[in-house]
Amino acid sequence: MRHHFTRRASLAAIGSAIGTVIAAPSAWSQAPAWPTQPVRIIVPFTPGTGMDTIARTVQPRLSQALGQPVVVVNQPGASGNIGADAVAKSTDGHTILMGANTMLMASQMYKNVPFDPLKDFQPVSMAAWGTLMLVANPKTGLKSMDNLIKAVTAKPGGISFGSPGVGTPHHMAMELFKARTGTFMLHVPYRGTAGYQQDLLSGEVNVGFLPVHIAAGLVKAGRLNALAVGSPKRHPVAPDVATFEELGVKGVEVDLWYAFFLPAKAPQGVTARLNSELVAILKQPEVNEVLGKGGMDAASSTPSELGAIAARDYPRWGDVIRRNNITAD
Repeated sequence: MRHHFTRRASLAAIGSAIGTVIAAPSAWSQAPAWPTQPVRIIVPFTPGTGMDTIARTVQPRLSQALGQPVVVVNQPGASGNIGADAVAKSTDGHTILMGANTMLMASQMYKNVPFDPLKDFQPVSMAAWGTLMLVANPKTGLKSMDNLIKAVTAKPGGISFGSPGVGTPHHMAMELFKARTGTFMLHVPYRGTAGYQQDLLSGEVNVGFLPVHIAAGLVKAGRLNALAVGSPKRHPVAPDVATFEELGVKGVEVDLWYAFFLPAKAPQGVTARLNSELVAILKQPEVNEVLGKGGMDAASSTPSELGAIAARDYPRWGDVIRRNNITAD
């Protein structure tokens, strides 16, 4: 298990500047009686996704801790914007968003999104991290980051990269890599993960990002070549694969993160109580085991630590989206 936020502790200072973020533990004692009714966790994507796995793993444990039923509700659409908006409009603290850094991207790719991901939510706690690995099909002959950069520099657009779709973390990670290296590759978006992964393995597309837990097995089997991992430090599943930073490519930390949020109008004491319960649950070994099997590393944080990470990521992805004119409409 990795506690990434500890490596980013300096970011916590940013969190103090975000009005929606901080709920001091002392606020718990001043909180209204809560919960007074069943609690809903809104998952803004379909069942079977990483967010859904986290929510359903936490659900029975949170229900036991709170003494109220906890219900997971899948509300997909518009890359997560529909479910997030439903939570943003809630006011009583009984509706929780199972969010991810994808909402910082999606809210900037669609026009007329009715919520602000920083102002309309109270961060509660980090839930998990997911690491992406950049891989190449062996037919390309690309065996290292140096090989890739030389190839795309020599022939801009000569290398293609795939993704499960426009605006997915896999797509955005590569756009960030292109921005940091000043290179150009042809994007081939798919409708979901299955087709993308199949064509990456067959060589229809040359390179792409995959979750490290999936990529590691394919690399060991000789079906893909590992180029780099997008985490700040090497991942235990693939300890021999270097980070972008180690390979001289700065600013390409593209880890997925998952986290819990409350609407901005929820009482702050609720945030403190919920944070306390979630932190305890996310430290349970069986929770770590379930999330690990799903390719995620369980983690927790204070509200301000989560707020600081969101505050850093929002403009970073916004810059990539605007520079590349990426739109989901």
